[in-house]
Amino acid sequence: MKRDYPEAPIIGVGIVCFRGDDLLLIERGKPPRAGSWSLPGGRQKLGETVRACALRELVQETGVKAAIGALVDVVDSMTRDEEGGLIYHYTLVDFRADWVSGDPRAGGDAADARWFAPDQLAKLDLWEETRRVVELARSMA
Repeated sequence: MKRDYPEAPIIGVGIVCFRGDDLLLIERGKPPRAGSWSLPGGRQKLGETVRACALRELVQETGVKAAIGALVDVVDSMTRDEEGGLIYHYTLVDFRADWVSGDPRAGGDAADARWFAPDQLAKLDLWEETRRVVELARSMA
């Protein structure tokens, strides 16, 4: 299924991974939001559970392994063109996780991957839904 101007929503699975208080983020290498910091994650494959997808994408994009926890939230991400057409439509399923092993290194669709302390997050231009989901996940600890 093509990513832009899709015929149906695309299921994306993200992971809010903590190492203590630090949060693991990736710099997006592709649209939408290319160049911005985001939660690791990606498209669910046919026959793959959402939890398996989250852990696969985490390793693929960051090299980090984690213990997956609870569902944090489900978020709609829609980007429209100037005429109101839907360029991107993702249904994002986000899980909380705790770091087990590995040092971040960018892979897959990620241009960069690194840990951020809570006080560093305010300086990042994060999507407002990412901020909300991160805070919700943090409160679940």
